[in-house]
Amino acid sequence: MMRSLFSGISGLKVHQTRMDVIGNNISNVNTVGFRASSVNFTDVFYQTAQGASGPNAETGAPGTNATQIGLGANVASVAVDLSGTGATQRTDRGMDVMINGDAFLIAKQNGNTYFTKSGALDVDANGTLYCTTNGAAILGWRAVDDGKGNREIRKDTATTLQLMGGENAYSAPNPTTDITMKGNLDQNDAQLNNITATGTTVSETQMTGFPISVGFYDKLGGLNTAKFVAFKSSLTSDTEYSLKLVDILDSDGASLLKVQDPTTGNWVATTGEDLMTINLNGAAVTYTVSTSGEITTTSAAWPHIKFSGATGEFEYVGGADAAGSATQEAQKSIQLGLQKGTKPVESPYLQSTGTGRATTGAIALNFSSLTMYAQDGVSNVKPNRGTEDGKGTGNEAGSLNGFSVQTDGKIFGVYSNGDKNLLGQIAVATFANPSGLEAAGNSLFSATKNSGDFDGVGIDISEVGKFGVGALEMSDVDLANEFTTMITTQRGFQANSRVITTSDSMLEELVNLKR
Repeated sequence: MMRSLFSGISGLKVHQTRMDVIGNNISNVNTVGFRASSVNFTDVFYQTAQGASGPNAETGAPGTNATQIGLGANVASVAVDLSGTGATQRTDRGMDVMINGDAFLIAKQNGNTYFTKSGALDVDANGTLYCTTNGAAILGWRAVDDGKGNREIRKDTATTLQLMGGENAYSAPNPTTDITMKGNLDQNDAQLNNITATGTTVSETQMTGFPISVGFYDKLGGLNTAKFVAFKSSLTSDTEYSLKLVDILDSDGASLLKVQDPTTGNWVATTGEDLMTINLNGAAVTYTVSTSGEITTTSAAWPHIKFSGATGEFEYVGGADAAGSATQEAQKSIQLGLQKGTKPVESPYLQSTGTGRATTGAIALNFSSLTMYAQDGVSNVKPNRGTEDGKGTGNEAGSLNGFSVQTDGKIFGVYSNGDKNLLGQIAVATFANPSGLEAAGNSLFSATKNSGDFDGVGIDISEVGKFGVGALEMSDVDLANEFTTMITTQRGFQANSRVITTSDSMLEELVNLKR
């Protein structure tokens, strides 16, 4: 009878443990990345009243089974299934990631390595990527320069990702290498016909015409402006226009070709380390500055733009190019080269090397999108930085504005100048037995002998799945299942309490035999 009392007590204990687990599951019904646990019971300790015996052939006695009395139940395991992926909770937050695959984020806290399913990420004041659920730093691989101007991920030891500060705080400027001229030069525009009437050759001091301003970035990210004027090349041609350089302004609007003498107040050309060297298609452009500030250029042959008189379509741009007459149909652009000072390497502007079409390292001005249609007598030319497909636009230096996480875990910095730089990649870890991980609290798990070891490197998420960006993994607690289990647990606890009270009543009857 006393055995039933202790069996009932053990039953109460295991069902109380099961209720504790159910309570923990329900309390974490909205915890990101939480996995519900389940309790398994086992019977323990048997008192053998009579051992088993086999049949005796000599005496004809049959075999008997063992007579054993159980002494209660025990908790065999509290199991949690950490494999697979839970349901999705959409957040639309760019730093939230959900692991679509059987893997864990790698976290570092107080010098210890943990693993988590919670992808609620952010960047702290030091620029370190961390998990907001527990404050642990998230590990991954950093981006390095490959020596060719590109950044790549080096998948060595997983380490903390410093996304802000240092070289990541700013995006380097890039110089403009291409300009695409778009629009129309109207042959009836009075500005295009404003040329000297002394002959078919335009005077080198001709400064009037249709203005065209070309903006470009230098190597330091400064936005400069090259000012041109376009006009008919001769009195006898209505299809050919000259393009003359008038001035070059820096990002503050000051001329790079002239400076005012502080003593006399007169304008003079820049000299020494401020001297600007200019060429068009490899041909040097010399200039002088009058005391009143007028810039006079004396190029031997200004580039000219040729259109079809029959269709108004662009044909070629030539001039200042010894080989121009032979291959004019292939000439769609001219090269503008600039150098400041006497040290080309230290000049913030693009330099030219070579001559004619072989010129490299300068800004290519492409005129192939221009037309010469007669419309309302008003020309309209708009220079666009970059090629038709958007390359070579250049940009100023930019500061870090935010981050963009890709489905492969790569993190890009988004800068104020529109640039995007690769900063790092989030690494993940997998285990042979994920359920063997040991819960450490705060949605963190640690590796055990039964889960398998972490190699310190991690793997690319693409090997097991991908990240869902703007979403989190929800808790997998099934309330219907938990409440059903709660009912059976309550009834089991109630039944075991009845065993105790019934045993007590039987003991009372036994005591009452002697009255």
